[in-house]
Amino acid sequence: MTNKALSIFNQLRPVTVGFDNVFDHFERMFDDEFFRLPTASNFPPYNIVKTGKNTYDVELAVAGFGKDDIEVQYEDNMLTVKSKKVERTEDKDADGDIIHRGISKRFFSKSFTIADDVEVKGAELKDGLLKVSMERIIPEGKKAKTIDIK
Repeated sequence: MTNKALSIFNQLRPVTVGFDNVFDHFERMFDDEFFRLPTASNFPPYNIVKTGKNTYDVELAVAGFGKDDIEVQYEDNMLTVKSKKVERTEDKDADGDIIHRGISKRFFSKSFTIADDVEVKGAELKDGLLKVSMERIIPEGKKAKTIDIK
């Protein structure tokens, strides 16, 4: 970890309560192993949309993929969408000989870090767009309230 990043986290820890896991996550990001990973792929293109006060959708453009070709996993605050390995048939398709293959079914894996209080509700594939819906669940203890003074 860089000394600059370490000093920022050390300055913030004394003035926060309950954010240790956030700081630990950022420290792992600045770890040397993080920077050795290959650069992130831009495939498939995606949007992150806030659909309501506490609801979100992650939309991925996956034209050419069917429901059986894609896997959506959620574990340890990490949402991962990936394609399943596709066995390539030579130059045949269900409709006949392929003259040009412009719609690729290449392997992809895209991961998103999800906050502790966000729950993944489901996924839907429609018209080449995979939509993973999420909702932020606010516990009663975190909702705004007025404290009476005695």
